[in-house]
Order: sequence, then structure tokens, then C-alpha cells
Amino acid sequence: MENQDNPSKETLEKWSKDPDNWIWGIFYYNKEDNRILPPKKNASMGNTINFANPKSVLFMIAALLFFAFVTFFILKKQ
Repeated sequence: MENQDNPSKETLEKWSKDPDNWIWGIFYYNKEDNRILPPKKNASMGNTINFANPKSVLFMIAALLFFAFVTFFILKKQ
């Protein structure tokens, strides 16, 4: 029996490869997947954001804000 909070490796791989979990083929959207950074369809290409997971979206926003502030302070210092 598979635990919903800890799906098997096969389930995780099936979710990543399922075309129904990809909007326009580039945005991953799966409410069942709790991972913050699931792999892309081609795992060697890195990770992506799960737009159905609020934690994942907050992580992306925090990362963008961090890089915006770093860029702002570097440009302000010049």
C-alpha cells in the first residue's frame, strides 16, 4: 500500500512523465505531488516548479525576490 505523503519512486516518475500534469508542455501542475522542485520531463534537464503546490510557488517568489534584491544592491553600489 502506497502512502499519499510518501509515494513510490515509480509513482513519482509516472507523475513527471504524464502529459496531463504539464500545462502547454512546460508548466508542471500536479495537486497530488508535494515535492517543491520535481524533475522536468527529461530529468537530466534539471528541476521545475510544481505550480499546484503553494510551497513551491512561494519558494519561486522568494528566490526571485532574493535575486532582485541582490541585483538592486549591486547596481546601487556602483
